[in-house]
Amino acid sequence: MQNTIPHGDELPAQSLPKQAFVGLQMLFVAFGALVLVPLIVGLDSNTALLTAGVGTLLFQLCTRRQVPIFLASSFAFIAPMQYGIATWGLSVTMGGLMFAGLVYIALSGLVKLKGAGILQRVFPPVVVGPIIIIIGMGLAPLAVNMAIGKGGDGSQLYPYQQAILVSMVTLITTLVVAVFAKGLMKLIPIMLGITVGYILALCLGLVDFTPIQQAAWFSVPTLTTPEFKLEAILYLLPIAIAPAIEHVGGIMAISSVTGKDFLKQPGLHRTLLGDGIATSAASFLGGPPNTTYAEVTGAVMLTRNFNPKIMTWAACWAIAISFCGKVGAFLATIPTVVMGGIMMLVFGSIAVVGMSTLIKAQVNVSEPRNLCIISVVLTFGIGGMMLNVGEVSLKGISLCAIVAVIMNLVLPKTKEDTLN
Repeated sequence: MQNTIPHGDELPAQSLPKQAFVGLQMLFVAFGALVLVPLIVGLDSNTALLTAGVGTLLFQLCTRRQVPIFLASSFAFIAPMQYGIATWGLSVTMGGLMFAGLVYIALSGLVKLKGAGILQRVFPPVVVGPIIIIIGMGLAPLAVNMAIGKGGDGSQLYPYQQAILVSMVTLITTLVVAVFAKGLMKLIPIMLGITVGYILALCLGLVDFTPIQQAAWFSVPTLTTPEFKLEAILYLLPIAIAPAIEHVGGIMAISSVTGKDFLKQPGLHRTLLGDGIATSAASFLGGPPNTTYAEVTGAVMLTRNFNPKIMTWAACWAIAISFCGKVGAFLATIPTVVMGGIMMLVFGSIAVVGMSTLIKAQVNVSEPRNLCIISVVLTFGIGGMMLNVGEVSLKGISLCAIVAVIMNLVLPKTKEDTLN
């Protein structure tokens, strides 16, 4: 049976105004998740908009503008960024994240030389799955503290009763929209949840509009000059493994939606290269690392707008909006209890992606080799295992990633694994 999904070049030509409008719609779909990451880690939301736009344009340059996807803030780096900023400061953390982007570029070269199958051999589901689970579960305490109105130092920022009311209403709204909404509404549960939570917080007097009044309409996003420290680089480098492997799933998804095999044309090596350059560029400017957005892929499928030029417009809109100081100031007024309600779902869903990775690959968790890898990674990650090598300290997701890869390479494979 022939594929009935029309290719992008088979669609009727769209006028520039229509392309611009659809591009703005795509940005609207990504907006909630895009600004959530900088709001959580304490970055300038306008900077995240700028780096999302710049990163998407760089990705299009690397892939010869063939793939209709949008790149923006990655959730996988939230916990490492928080730890890095608290430990070494923002500039050093951004320097480490620039090197994390090089992991994508290295994998791109590996795929170019050895083919896409090499990723499956070096980073099989038994390695990637538990790492993704740790990324999500490691953030659970942060979500709970914010939901009950506590700050990073444990102090009570908002009255408990008001905090729990706002966060739970936000969470329930997001759940209802994600499960019961139809069409485009189903793609923006985060934005709708934040909107309802913000309105409730406003009614309870938890919102301060002073930043908006003081902000200028036009202002340059906050840029950060990266600094480089070996310990930070070694901590952040391995963390890129999980989102890099997820990138493959994102490219496969958009390939399925459009009816084109982007793993072959322009090629996985080009998409990985584009994602890596986008991540390094974002960090160079002081924004969060980029990743492909499933929400936008869903919007592409729903609207059947397969033209990559639409993502060019989405990127240009993101860059243009990033220079409006009022936008960033407004986003800064969102109470942390609202974000806590959203994170209760978002961080849990990251862990579910990890479990889904194991399930889809039919990993036999009772097989001793797989059991050892998964058990050690989960224990190290949840328990906060730390390994000191001289003056360098490895802990958290980075340690888990290194341990998982080494165990996968060292432990003898079963006959079933060898056949696969």
